[in-house]
Amino acid sequence: MAEHEEQFKNALTGKKIPVLILDPKWHKLFSKTGTTEEIKELEKKLQEVLKRQGKLNNENKDLKKIKNNLMDEIVVNMDGVENSSDEAKGRKLEDNKRLINEVNEKLDRNEDELMELPREIDSINRELMIHTMELCYEKLRDNTKEIEEIAAWIREVRVSLKKNILKKQNKEVNNAELYAYMHDIFGHDVMELFDMKYEPTLPSLKKSENEKTTEQPKDETT
Repeated sequence: MAEHEEQFKNALTGKKIPVLILDPKWHKLFSKTGTTEEIKELEKKLQEVLKRQGKLNNENKDLKKIKNNLMDEIVVNMDGVENSSDEAKGRKLEDNKRLINEVNEKLDRNEDELMELPREIDSINRELMIHTMELCYEKLRDNTKEIEEIAAWIREVRVSLKKNILKKQNKEVNNAELYAYMHDIFGHDVMELFDMKYEPTLPSLKKSENEKTTEQPKDETT
């Protein structure tokens, strides 16, 4: 699979691949194919990276709010420091500046990581797609092979069925002719005796014969 995987990766260069685990239809695929340990591990890995991305984005929103609040406090405290010699306000101003610097450093680190995460997500997602495609095409090949085997069996059964239908029809004709010859040769009374002894399964012939015997003779007198 390593050789095929490398070929797929080269072929997919520049192609945009949607994040698979966010697509409900991707999850439904495995109801038809089953899954593999590799796919489960890649899915878990991708989930963790996406969670990390979401966490950093939320953290940055919170940090920016904190930064804005600190800056508002700095503006207020700067006005107070300019108009008085309040040491507490001065210390508060310095603390706010220090906290803003810490927030900025944290934002920078988060932004650096957030810039790398899309590449990591894309890399894992492409690998997951390759494993998914391999699994699906393996299932398609297995299904196709079984379809061909079943189709061949159906063809054989059809031929056999056709032969047996012809054979059955020939046997029915043979029975009808045989019974008719016997009736002509031995007569109705004798055939009735042997019918009672051997009980041949020829209801249609019996019915036909009975109909002949019960048929009213035509009045030839005029």
